[in-house]
Amino acid sequence: MYMKRVFVMAALLATVVTAWAQDTSLTVDAQLRARGEHDNGVINPQKEGEQSANYVSERARLSFDFKRNNLELKASVQHTGLWGQDPMNQSNGRATMSEAWAKLTFADVFFAQVGRQQLCYDDERILGANDWSLDGNWHDALKVGYEDGHHRLHAILAMNQTAEHNKGDYYDGPMPYKNLMALWYHYQAEMVPLGISLIGLNIGQERGTSGHGRTNYLQTFGTDVSFRPLSWYIHGSFYYQMGKTTVRKVQSWMASGDAGVSLFPQLQLRAGYDYMPANDYDKDSWNAFIPLFGSQHNFLGAMDYFTSSLSCGLQDIHGGVSSQICDGLKADVDYHYLMTVQKLPDLDKQVGHEIDIKVTARLMKDVTLSAGYSTMLGTATLDRLKGGSHKAWQDWGWLQLNVNPRVLTALLR
Repeated sequence: MYMKRVFVMAALLATVVTAWAQDTSLTVDAQLRARGEHDNGVINPQKEGEQSANYVSERARLSFDFKRNNLELKASVQHTGLWGQDPMNQSNGRATMSEAWAKLTFADVFFAQVGRQQLCYDDERILGANDWSLDGNWHDALKVGYEDGHHRLHAILAMNQTAEHNKGDYYDGPMPYKNLMALWYHYQAEMVPLGISLIGLNIGQERGTSGHGRTNYLQTFGTDVSFRPLSWYIHGSFYYQMGKTTVRKVQSWMASGDAGVSLFPQLQLRAGYDYMPANDYDKDSWNAFIPLFGSQHNFLGAMDYFTSSLSCGLQDIHGGVSSQICDGLKADVDYHYLMTVQKLPDLDKQVGHEIDIKVTARLMKDVTLSAGYSTMLGTATLDRLKGGSHKAWQDWGWLQLNVNPRVLTALLR
């Protein structure tokens, strides 16, 4: 009888410890990403006779994610730079905190998250991680929300300052805004594969000088809709801007739509259209859409020619194909036909044709190797917009190794 009681008590104790351990965990996530690039016209077109550039960039990131019941704490440290950018013996590195936040959950559906964090919403056109870039995007912010499966509501508040006791709160620091206020709602239908999002963003930017400055606010409102019936997906978004930047009054909008289909598991086709209007100089406001803090590399071509506002507007008719060549090997090909909205004097609306090719191979668990090649067949209109010469060959190639192991450890004490 005594041994039976001991066995029962031991079993109960083991059950309690196991349940407690399951509620408490530590995720260690490491990343080493090295990317070599051949730059012969990426971001800015080449001039005739101009030499290309070759370089290797690297990101080393280490993340810790602690979870216990209704508490989550994440810290992520990274070092970024180019090979050869630092001396052999470096006393001042560029290590930064890419994430450092705590999240408290209440009644399973309410939460509050405070600290340095990524803000990623919908297709990441307005707010995104911008993971392609070396550093990525982060925000020092407070985020509170409600999530119950079909309904998600987030409210975000960020306030930046350069020093303590800064009388008047004048901000001229490195962040692209002084204040950020956002409200996002997403509804995921239960009976049909339909998702609808609404977002409102209010950004405060300082103008003037310390002691004589004022904060101008730019508002962006929009919706993002996705529908995924069977092997199809249909996606559309619309955004409207109003208010003021540091230099001008703004009233603008943009729209995009795309669709795709899986013909069979190894082949997918897609097509879409993006429209950003031109500025009307007869009005007292700026009418060309202003990109904000999204993952801009995902849109308008991989060569990143059009990540800022264009007074002549922009249209992008694009299509692509993805193929799972074999297990662990995937290829993507995309085509962009780019045009202005407003015709420039003595020039055609046609900006050019961009072709983007990407191949991704899974070498082993947690290790991928990807390569890409892009070229832009531009026109004289592109020369006027971005400089360089359309008579010079414009291309860009890259090779990237991404090592991203993850270890999940249950904590017992």
